[in-house]
Amino acid sequence: MTTSGLRAVRFAILFCSFSSPAAAQVISIKTVPIAQGDQFQIFPSNNLGMGGVSIALPDSLQDPFVNPAKGARLGGRGGRFFSAPTVYSVSRRTGGGRSLPLAALARTGSWYGGLALALQQVDPSRPPFDGGFIAVDQPIALLPPSPPNLPIPAPDDKAHGNEYVFAMAGKALPAGRLSVGASVLWAGLHAVDGVDLLYAGSRRVAQSGHSLDVRLGLLKEWAGTEGADGKEGAGRSLEALLLHNRFAARHDVTFVELFWDPITQQTGQRARLEENFDYTNTWGLHLEYEVPLSADGWRIGWLATANRMSHPKIPTYELAAVPAIPRDPGRSAAFNLGMGVSKVRGPATFAVEAIFEPIRSYTWADAATPVVTVVGDTIAAGGKTVENRFRFRNALFRMGASQEWDLRGVGKTAGVQFGLIVRSVRYRLAQTDNVQLLSRSFETGWLEWTPTWGLSLRFPELEIRYRGRVTHGAGRPGVQFPVSWARGFALAGNSILAAPTGPLVLTDVNTTTHQISLSLPLR
Repeated sequence: MTTSGLRAVRFAILFCSFSSPAAAQVISIKTVPIAQGDQFQIFPSNNLGMGGVSIALPDSLQDPFVNPAKGARLGGRGGRFFSAPTVYSVSRRTGGGRSLPLAALARTGSWYGGLALALQQVDPSRPPFDGGFIAVDQPIALLPPSPPNLPIPAPDDKAHGNEYVFAMAGKALPAGRLSVGASVLWAGLHAVDGVDLLYAGSRRVAQSGHSLDVRLGLLKEWAGTEGADGKEGAGRSLEALLLHNRFAARHDVTFVELFWDPITQQTGQRARLEENFDYTNTWGLHLEYEVPLSADGWRIGWLATANRMSHPKIPTYELAAVPAIPRDPGRSAAFNLGMGVSKVRGPATFAVEAIFEPIRSYTWADAATPVVTVVGDTIAAGGKTVENRFRFRNALFRMGASQEWDLRGVGKTAGVQFGLIVRSVRYRLAQTDNVQLLSRSFETGWLEWTPTWGLSLRFPELEIRYRGRVTHGAGRPGVQFPVSWARGFALAGNSILAAPTGPLVLTDVNTTTHQISLSLPLR
């Protein structure tokens, strides 16, 4: 059977868009529930313990890093210094990482700006219950290794580091209650959590790459109504954000193959090096509108996000028992539509929000040389041999509550937070093999849920916050990496062929994140 025919008979596409070092306005796409740590949660967040609610409830710490126009809300505080050491771990000793960010936001007159630096260390991802690599059946090559032969490296068990640099500047126009700002975030990436598990049977995966995220934001606020205490409450607000994100990574993957040497009549081993590239370019537009419902603290908000992505290169991931499709370019269109409600009454806060996420992705495999189809036609070099169309119907639900208490002493408070995040991923794939003239489709999905919590202490000159969360519902590939399809079938002409199912299972793991943030005035 030809390689293209094998691709059509056995499903072989894995398209994961790993979260780039940006906020939720860059929509991630996943087709397999692989557990990943909160590697890119490098900025402080006040609402992280409340499930990360953000539509109808401002996040005083994270908002300026998401939309630079919100840096104008620093007001008369002059400036703040932040540090948010973060540690995450994946259960069953399958991975983890640590981040140390330092950030400062300052304002003088109508101008404001910020700078942040972060260093990160990511442990190698390890499959559950094995010695560090995913075992697969290795075919024996009939030819001896071609000189020069690559040395066989040892498995990589060292942690690798990433670096992040963030800069922001903006201007507030008090007369119109308007502010504009721009920010740039650059990341040097040598380890993206979970990537090394996507090359079954590999001995070593060396990663290198970078990400660049550029944002232009606008914030318009209207005067609020006066409450019973005589103070003006928050009024309506409208924010807009335009972003461009470029992600580029290279994976140098070393495999160890068995070969038969006809001269010595013995089986030996040799190393094989493959280069894989992962490129994604994203343009995004985000709109969010909030309005108070009443003078007693109720607010409602809506958001809409649109991402247009091009994928010039998608890595040729190799999974146990699942052949790969090489050279997969593609494109995607992803959207977020959401609504949230919040209630603030004195020291108590409650918020809930729901987001619907429709996504369309189209990927294909190019013919490296002219390919003859089963009916004798020829697909020219560069033509599409396999086409994959994904339709996602994802949903996200977040809720959270917090309570603060005054301690003895002016300006001293303590608080607790609790929250929950539930994410549903559901998609349908329609795959067409233009060589074997076969079509197949299947639908599958999964559910992830994340409880969150937090503690805080506030003093006149210092704020200390602890935030934690643990994610359930995803897994790590072990000795076998199964993918089970739901309602799968193949259609060839008038015949219906039962699609084969692979012996695939993910080992369930939990991802736990802890963040301690410190905030103090610059002067």
